[in-house]
Amino acid sequence: MPAQQMRLLVDRPVPEAPRLTPAGERILAAASSLFYEQGIRTVGVDAIAAAADVTKKTLYDRFGSKDQLIAAYLEDRDRAWHRFLDEQLAERAPATPEAVILALFEALTDWLAGSRNGCGFINASVELAAPDHPAMPVIVGQKQWTRSEFKAQAQAAGFTNPSELADRLLLLHEGALI
Repeated sequence: MPAQQMRLLVDRPVPEAPRLTPAGERILAAASSLFYEQGIRTVGVDAIAAAADVTKKTLYDRFGSKDQLIAAYLEDRDRAWHRFLDEQLAERAPATPEAVILALFEALTDWLAGSRNGCGFINASVELAAPDHPAMPVIVGQKQWTRSEFKAQAQAAGFTNPSELADRLLLLHEGALI
């Protein structure tokens, strides 16, 4: 009988994808590509509207502000990351908590393959820096979830100091992203 596959242990507070109009989907796709490739602060709403083939009015009607669009971009990226993790874990079928931890790092390697710009969340945190920016809860939440998952897996594996191990694993994880 095959070993039971381990799973992620920490609930992911990722909001459901909003229902967007076709124009809203184009705006989000254009913003996502431009923000990741060129940087959040260097990309203006004019460039996003042009890339999405919409007016600035449509962009503001759909997202309210550039800051809200940035938050939507990061929420969408977080959903994509978690879908990717689910797929990777299903494919790798780790059988122990230690194997889940290793699978999280292997998934990260696959996620970054072909990427030149590292982590969209780290990049955004550096560019935004203001603690009250609407995207900061998304950034902080993503990093807190990652640490919590490492800690939960370390606890399940029976490590003596799962909090310290989680801190170290998160540091390695973030370093790999940079």
